Amino acid sequence: MTREQRLKAINAELAKRILVLDGSMGAYLQGFGLTGEDFHGERFAAHKTPIKGDSDALTLTRPEIIRKVHEAYLASGAEIISTNTFTATPVSQAEYGLEAHVYEMCVDGARLARDACDVAEAADGKPRLVAGSVGPTTKLLSMSPDVGDPGRRDIDFDAMAAGYELNIRGLIEGGADIILIETITDTLNAKSALWAAWEAFDKTGVELPLWISGTITDRSGRTLSGQTVEAFYNSIAHAKPWAVGLNCALGPGDMRAFLADLARVAECAVSAYPNAGLPNAMGGYDETPHSMEAHYAEWARAGLVNIVGGCCGTTPEHITHMKHAIEGVKPRVPVAHDARLRLAGLEPFTAAA
Repeated sequence: MTREQRLKAINAELAKRILVLDGSMGAYLQGFGLTGEDFHGERFAAHKTPIKGDSDALTLTRPEIIRKVHEAYLASGAEIISTNTFTATPVSQAEYGLEAHVYEMCVDGARLARDACDVAEAADGKPRLVAGSVGPTTKLLSMSPDVGDPGRRDIDFDAMAAGYELNIRGLIEGGADIILIETITDTLNAKSALWAAWEAFDKTGVELPLWISGTITDRSGRTLSGQTVEAFYNSIAHAKPWAVGLNCALGPGDMRAFLADLARVAECAVSAYPNAGLPNAMGGYDETPHSMEAHYAEWARAGLVNIVGGCCGTTPEHITHMKHAIEGVKPRVPVAHDARLRLAGLEPFTAAA
């Protein structure tokens, strides 16, 4: 299928049923027992900075392992596969001294996911989408890293956007179907990623749907930069996203109320891919595939979601149970367009009619 054919087919399915995204890359990679040599490989054998833990580097040094992760999630029932490019920006890769390899990571990351999806498509004729993952980076535009210097920023909007543009152009070249700007803790970072996406679309001549997923960092119901869910939505609604959602940080139980807030106002599809619970004392995650299935089944019956998946701690087994939970349940219906002026600071503001 061509990119256009896949999107048309998936949009038709989205109107009829709830779609399934994949789960955590990191959780599955832990099972491979990878060493520093795996991360460095022959490609970076002489690289002086340790890069163990840089999962995106594995796209270049152990691509067969990343391919296995994608294949496992496809076999579990995922219809949308996210690329292994969550930290593939110059800002994030600077920690490992691999800034010069960002574009290649993104191109190859998208190609690996696309190749795996193509095999699955050929087997049953059903479309599989590649969501190009664009992560939050290691820096914030809205907040100072120094409590004693509130005005300090380690990067500005233009530099952040330039890095994101490199990321997104690589994902487009590699064959991504959608740009997924995810795990947003700072809405200004997300706005720089949106700007970068539009710049990339202009330069490549390819415009892809935008999927925007925010992160509520704790039970306060706010992003790290302080916005409520509705304020966050108001801040990014002008981008006319294909889908908007919440992911990471919280488990399904804690995410439910905030997901309902988003479902109440979003004029597009709503996604949710929480962690497998909050990290326990050992750094693990306690939500089992069976326990998460119950949450997803309730969300689906309550009409809260259009797309479901998993974040930290989830595995292909979690995705299999998720898919079972939402089978046969009608998807959420996006709310009708509200033409009133809708603004946002930390709180939302809707003008009177």
